[in-house]
Amino acid sequence: MQQVTIDDVRAAADRIRGSVLRTPLIPAPWADGEGDQRLWIKPESLQSIGAFKVRGAFNAIASLDDATRARGVVAFSSGNHAQAVAYAASRYGITAHIVMPVETPEIKVAATRTWGAEVVLCAAGQREAVAAQVVADTGGVLIPPFDHPDVIAGQGTIGLEIVEDTPDVDTVMVPVSGGGLASGIGTALKALRPEVRVIGVEPELAADTAEGLRVGHPVDWSIEDRNRTIADGLRSQPSELTFAHLRRVLDELITVSENDIRAAVRELAMRAHLIAEPSGAVALAAYRVAARPGKTVVILSGGNVEPALLSEILAG
Repeated sequence: MQQVTIDDVRAAADRIRGSVLRTPLIPAPWADGEGDQRLWIKPESLQSIGAFKVRGAFNAIASLDDATRARGVVAFSSGNHAQAVAYAASRYGITAHIVMPVETPEIKVAATRTWGAEVVLCAAGQREAVAAQVVADTGGVLIPPFDHPDVIAGQGTIGLEIVEDTPDVDTVMVPVSGGGLASGIGTALKALRPEVRVIGVEPELAADTAEGLRVGHPVDWSIEDRNRTIADGLRSQPSELTFAHLRRVLDELITVSENDIRAAVRELAMRAHLIAEPSGAVALAAYRVAARPGKTVVILSGGNVEPALLSEILAG
């Protein structure tokens, strides 16, 4: 199994330049109150579809030859990858069929349809099987949410930008679900600055990766268990490919409680003036419960939150 390299990430950066936003690093001087600037936020919520997933989607579609791309694409996702593939497909003028579980927040389903994609709703835990049938029916090309080198390399462009903007960064905290984001960012960081600490973050209620890393192999948590977390974008499990990357690039994995996540959503809204979905706030939650010495960057991975849920969290 061949893993993604820094050359793959650099090639991805060249392909997606002009298609995605080069997000800034936003200082958080309110976070520590010690005078020294220690925390920065990388707000991928500012991307066109409100999440980092657009990087991997554009790189995967851009990597296809013209004839293959013309067949259209298929994806399965709880939301942000769905929107990313739909948006990228619309930019390329090709069809997109997106399989989404019925429990996906409506704001993400509606946003996916906005980009012209055909949405296929499915039962919990059936995304992959339904997507395979859609591929067979349509002849489209599957763009998986994380289990693909081109997707991982696209997400890794975030790591390139972090090192360019803060070359003396000490720690980067990254949400972990299927593992594509942390795999890509970790690959870039470890190649460019091996001493940086790359810390993955999971909800306690969906901590399958944390357990897998402890025992040395992937473990399976039921979809019913993983669906308990408010962080709906972090309910997937790593693939063989991403788990191999995570074992290589993560220095640590921290789990955070539901209360930690809600508090981080409130803090980002009230202090940073950034809207984060619960999944996007877990890295800040980890910083609050387990800050490390030196300069830290936390990845705000997405901001697609249901208005009613955001209102409830802010009122809490």
